Amino acid sequence: MSNVGSAAGGYRVENPATGEIVEKFDNATDAQIEEVLEAAHQGFLTWREKTIEERAAVVNKVASLFGEHKEELAKIIAEEMGKPVAEGIEEAEFCEEIFNYYADNGPEFAADEPIKSMSGGKAFIQRRPVGALLGIMPWNFPYYQVARFAAPNLVLGNTIILKHAEICPRSSAKIAELMKEAGIPEGVYNNVYATHEQIETIIADDRIEGVSLTGSERAGSAVAATAGKNLKKAVLELGGSDPYIVLDTENMDEAVDTAWGTRLYNTGQVCNANKRMIVMDDIYDDFVSGLTKRAQEWEKGTPAEAGDGKYSPLSSRGAAENLRKQLDRAVEQGATLVGGELASDGSAYVSPAVLTGVTSEMDAYREELFGPVATVYKVTSDDEALKLANDTRFGLGGAVFAKDQDRAAKLAQRLDVGMSNVNTPAGEGAEIPFGGTKRSGFGRELGPYGMDEFVNKRMYYVAD
Repeated sequence: MSNVGSAAGGYRVENPATGEIVEKFDNATDAQIEEVLEAAHQGFLTWREKTIEERAAVVNKVASLFGEHKEELAKIIAEEMGKPVAEGIEEAEFCEEIFNYYADNGPEFAADEPIKSMSGGKAFIQRRPVGALLGIMPWNFPYYQVARFAAPNLVLGNTIILKHAEICPRSSAKIAELMKEAGIPEGVYNNVYATHEQIETIIADDRIEGVSLTGSERAGSAVAATAGKNLKKAVLELGGSDPYIVLDTENMDEAVDTAWGTRLYNTGQVCNANKRMIVMDDIYDDFVSGLTKRAQEWEKGTPAEAGDGKYSPLSSRGAAENLRKQLDRAVEQGATLVGGELASDGSAYVSPAVLTGVTSEMDAYREELFGPVATVYKVTSDDEALKLANDTRFGLGGAVFAKDQDRAAKLAQRLDVGMSNVNTPAGEGAEIPFGGTKRSGFGRELGPYGMDEFVNKRMYYVAD
């Protein structure tokens, strides 16, 4: 996913609806980074000694606080990155679900796993915590991204240093405040306003055992290189250009509403959004007409107003300008654009858009468009749809829709992605693993597998 506009101005609250910088925050000093590294290490030495049930009980309290503070949490990110308030409340509620999921199921997920021994004795795999971890999180889901990284690891017994996006200083501080209020001990969860150079220092430090990043390909490549050089485990959730194949439909309005609502969620700033809509030729014109009608009808709104029929700003002016440049380039190369107007007042609004006529020679065919743009392709067969769907360097998610479920499943089974869906935009829930393949990264978050990344799968053998 894109991180455009995040790093340029340092840690600050920059209201994307107005372009106004509301508050600035100081970067951490090198001395503060050292203090946090030592605190996270010392915190691990005591946190891991608690039983997993004791840790889970504290994480249950974290969950409750996300639910109790959901309106406040939503208002913070509405000002930081323009998220519609209603969606911000949903995000906080989903965090409550995720923290509860790992607190309630973690002891079972981490239980000793018997291994059948052919040589007598008893063999087990034990899932043990590894130590302090660095999380580098993006602005598009300021709470959810943190929850899916922190929840399983806190239950396991790992400790967290959290470096958030530069435009999310208040939300990241609020998360740390809720952790403390819930009873997470000193050093077990740490929020830092680190610079890019300090991130390298943290990853290289012997007290850090792994790093999880959600962000751009460029950021993922840099972090993975540093992690590899220092022999550290990494989990990367990067960009996506997910195919969304519509073979046929019994209800065109419903099909268009689902596709449009999915694409416009979070103002189109979702890693696994339906960025490439691949539609069968006999319904293509009606489908594009329906999307275009909605794009032209939607009106600009504040994050408090945004929802059905009103759109919010993008996360920053830089992100909005970058998206408009991508759209201009697509038009110059021969694509057809409806909408996509960049606000002239310095704010981060880009009107919803429909992009058609994109060919494999165009930059837009390969790029991730991180904003409210529905790109639609026409195909004449299931095989052509599949070939187009897989013709991308990304491999996050994908979906196939058809009246005949078996027909849809046949294609969905052949998508080169980490998450494949039939007749739904995405399977979602705390229990549903999330992650990609190819240049969309590696590793999994959420579900049982989200607790299986930063863990010592220790073999434990007892002879007869």
